[in-house]
Amino acid sequence: MKNIIVLDTNVILRYLLKDHIEHFQQAQEVMLNVISGKIIVYVPDSVLAECIYVLLKFYKVPKTKVCEILIAFLSYQGISQINRDILIDSLKLFSAHNIDIVDAIVYATANYQQWQVFSFDQDMKKFVQ
Repeated sequence: MKNIIVLDTNVILRYLLKDHIEHFQQAQEVMLNVISGKIIVYVPDSVLAECIYVLLKFYKVPKTKVCEILIAFLSYQGISQINRDILIDSLKLFSAHNIDIVDAIVYATANYQQWQVFSFDQDMKKFVQ
């Protein structure tokens, strides 16, 4: 599909945080169309991870709140189905367990695709048998 917009971290953050009025207004204009499904946007895994990092480390938003906000965001009608379920499952794992978001994405991707995980990470052993 050619008409998909790939979102960058700064657009998502300006929209969620409303901390730069000009950027917020531009992001909001697009997001209102994403909410209704008039515009389709894709959120790369790396963008989700960067949003989490910035919200946790720079803005000091509690982990559960970060996950709640991002799950709600990813639930907008116009968020691409390409990886939406994987990202939402990743956030749920990340919220519920002491696991890195990248590990959560790796596990959720493998689980969704019915693939196996190969990792030396000790945290991953909590989920992989």
